Amino acid sequence: MIRRWLNKVLGKPSGPSKPRIFPLEQHGIRRASIHSCALKVTRTLKENGYAAFVVGGAVRDLLIGREPKDFDVATDATPEQVRHLFRRSRIIGRRFQIVHVMCGADTIEVTTFRAHQPEAEDDEDRVTAEDGMILRDNVFGSQREDAIRRDFTVNALYYDPEKEEVWDYHGGVEDAKKRVLRMIGNPVVRFREDPVRMLRAARFAAKLDFHIDTATRAPIAELAPMLARIAPARLFDEMMKLLLSGHAERGVRQLRAEGLHHGVFPMLDAILDHPERTKFLHAAMHDTDERVRRGHSASPAFMLACLLWFDMQEQFARLRATGLPDQPALFAAMDDTLERQRVALAFPRRLDGMIKEIWTLQGRFTQRSGSRPFRLLAHPRFRAGYDFLLLRGHGGDAPAELAEWWGRFQNASDEERDGMLKPVSEGGASKRKRRPRRKPSAADAGGDA
Repeated sequence: MIRRWLNKVLGKPSGPSKPRIFPLEQHGIRRASIHSCALKVTRTLKENGYAAFVVGGAVRDLLIGREPKDFDVATDATPEQVRHLFRRSRIIGRRFQIVHVMCGADTIEVTTFRAHQPEAEDDEDRVTAEDGMILRDNVFGSQREDAIRRDFTVNALYYDPEKEEVWDYHGGVEDAKKRVLRMIGNPVVRFREDPVRMLRAARFAAKLDFHIDTATRAPIAELAPMLARIAPARLFDEMMKLLLSGHAERGVRQLRAEGLHHGVFPMLDAILDHPERTKFLHAAMHDTDERVRRGHSASPAFMLACLLWFDMQEQFARLRATGLPDQPALFAAMDDTLERQRVALAFPRRLDGMIKEIWTLQGRFTQRSGSRPFRLLAHPRFRAGYDFLLLRGHGGDAPAELAEWWGRFQNASDEERDGMLKPVSEGGASKRKRRPRRKPSAADAGGDA
């Protein structure tokens, strides 16, 4: 009774001591739907005396008829005990220690049940800031405590592959049927513990076509500034999950509806606040969504190239205005743009090379005479560069005729290609330099580098 009162006063979520257990005939998730590696992990853990469940998003997705992307496992075994059972495994993470178990090319993420109780806050393994944000949390607990610690009710579902049962502590099965995204416990406290949950709410609502519960949604606008304290690397990871989810267009609309776009993702602010750029952004998101839905790969580097294109163009124009020649101005503009944005979003430097190649290729697409178009076709980034040109054409940033010409040229026969080549004076390969009639953009400076 006292603990329940403390939970209410402190805003800590509480729930039933025992889960509601749904048999196969009520939930319809069969063992055959679970990834073979996840089955192997749960079976090995149980054979060694530990509890083991498939947990979270995989159970949620199977419950609503979607194919899961990942299968995670939760257990009462500690990370060290899990690591001891699987030869091909490793412990990762500092804020949350988890174990990656490898089965061939597949990886199963195994987490230990974690506590979420008021008395755990004094534990040396749990560090909380003054405003309630959890800085480190490796306090292990029971399955019930683990369910309380999870964010949304539909993500706190546990599936026992052996008995084909779903264990539900917080009404997640019912919420999934109603397509409701509801926070476990007091939303204010839970968002303060981890502000990224606000972004996750928007992403899940867009991805799953759920609506956010009224009480869950209410404090988001007020608490949104807390996202400024989140590490840039985590923000980048969450942004890419949203933009490469296959539901980026709806996700961005959801961010705007919740008031989460301003100041969180500066590059989105710069585009969404300029109508002339919005068309290009939505063309990029629509194209990426279609690729993901068709089962094709989607590149973070390509999406970043789209998001930062106009910033780079503006920086290029500023540098040219100082008298810097086109090529040095272009390369300096690319470096400046990427470094400036990396402060807000810590995207890995390994993406820089592809981003720069996509940008520099844009100038080469204007060169349609002589041997240059043939050399461009052989470039390893041609397809990415051409896809970017198509988006520019759709967004009004490049002539539609140019993108259409390259679409025909790459699919034409050798004889047809020879007939499509432009005269030297039109193709940009004239040996005599002429003063440009208009102010060049960064796309014109790509050259033949």
